[in-house]
Amino acid sequence: MKKVTIDPITRLEGHGKIEIFLDDAGKVADAYLQIPELRGFEKFCQGRPVEEMPRITSRICGVCPEAHLMASAKAGDAVYGMEIPRTAAMLRELLYNIFYVTDHTTHFYALAGPDFVLGPDAPKEQRNILGIVHKVGVEIGGKVIGIRGACHELIKKMGGKAVHPVGAVPGGMSMGMTKELQQEVLKVGEEALEFAKFTIQLFNDIVLKNKEYVDIILSDMFTHQTYNMGLVDENNHTNFYDGWIRVTGPDGKELAKFKAADYLDHIDEHVEPWSYLKFPYLKKVGWKGFVDGPNSGVYKATPLSRCNVSEGMATPLANEEHERMYKTLGGRPVHQTLATHWARVIEILYSAERWLELINDPEITGPEYRAVPTQIPNEGVGVVEAPRGTLYHHYKTDENGMIEFANLIVGTTNNNAPINMSVKKAAEGLIKDGKINDGLLNMVEMAFRAYDPCFGCATHTLPGQMPLIIDVYDKDRQLVEKLRRD
Repeated sequence: MKKVTIDPITRLEGHGKIEIFLDDAGKVADAYLQIPELRGFEKFCQGRPVEEMPRITSRICGVCPEAHLMASAKAGDAVYGMEIPRTAAMLRELLYNIFYVTDHTTHFYALAGPDFVLGPDAPKEQRNILGIVHKVGVEIGGKVIGIRGACHELIKKMGGKAVHPVGAVPGGMSMGMTKELQQEVLKVGEEALEFAKFTIQLFNDIVLKNKEYVDIILSDMFTHQTYNMGLVDENNHTNFYDGWIRVTGPDGKELAKFKAADYLDHIDEHVEPWSYLKFPYLKKVGWKGFVDGPNSGVYKATPLSRCNVSEGMATPLANEEHERMYKTLGGRPVHQTLATHWARVIEILYSAERWLELINDPEITGPEYRAVPTQIPNEGVGVVEAPRGTLYHHYKTDENGMIEFANLIVGTTNNNAPINMSVKKAAEGLIKDGKINDGLLNMVEMAFRAYDPCFGCATHTLPGQMPLIIDVYDKDRQLVEKLRRD
């Protein structure tokens, strides 16, 4: 048996490697996405005051610290049994949607974009943001850099820091919205909406008008029939900050709908000896291995999953694009993994629209931006939709509010099983007769890249090293070839 190793895998946050095993005929016998990092946050948060958790956990990752900030603050609310003021909730959601615009922009243009703008087979030294700028022009590159810079400046002013913000606390926010800042946020929000419209048009022109790309998206090797998970509001419309966790089946029918505090009634985690990252699954269905279909408890929690579990977007322009996606791809639900990129740009549009709704609400500048906790702390769960999937923070404290137990299930962890399945299925569809090249291996990576995985968020390595290799083995598990990209 021959083994092919992709190490490191590229254009993601964190470290990982893919190992593909080929039989004597050169066909894929098995494939694994291995995460060789050790996670430690749940352990060293023990003994910390619960009010410190938002600013501690926002340092888990520099890509989506706002997600951990909000989930942690909401868990703190729940620990103290608090209902925060409306102004506080709006300020949190506003900050969160500003973050969504910049985070999704990063993935679409810098991480996923090279595969479509330059093509999957483009030379690897060109498959990056500089290659995109060279291909589409400096003006577009300037738009991307400009909107991200403006968003980070607003996050700094509202959250205290541009990276690892600290503004959300149990009970609300540490500071309110001034009239002057409101006008600045409004101006940038209007620019963000125009940028979102521009991004949708760019996706139409570069991806949807290219038959080769559409054929790849619709191909069986990038398709999985799994359950889907995501947050919805009272109308079953997508919401990133609050709501019900909804799970729908491969047929689109609802399997479960529950509040954050009940997540352990619905989710369990499977462990494999070859990865530090766990494999969550649905308790109602059970763990049946790395297989899809209605009898497997594997689920996805991605931008596409959020679209699949919702009955529409809560803002008008995003909802129009949401419906156009389903009409174009043959109806609901959509199971094509690469269509996640389309869902992601729809979410940029939704975030910009929601941003403008919130900043124009008269109560956004109200004085009630925080309530002080008064009850004896106990236990609480906070949930938000991180860009990469549903994010759970669960804390138990003693009567003084000191953390005795912390459990985090992050977006990438939710998607760990389907990521592995997607990598294997893509490898099976692409590798024939043992023939391998760099462009083909990049298409295998496209299978995990659609999930926008963040392994620095899901796991943490103690020595801070970055080991990432693809090994190819023969049928006797003897090493035949080692491929390195480090």
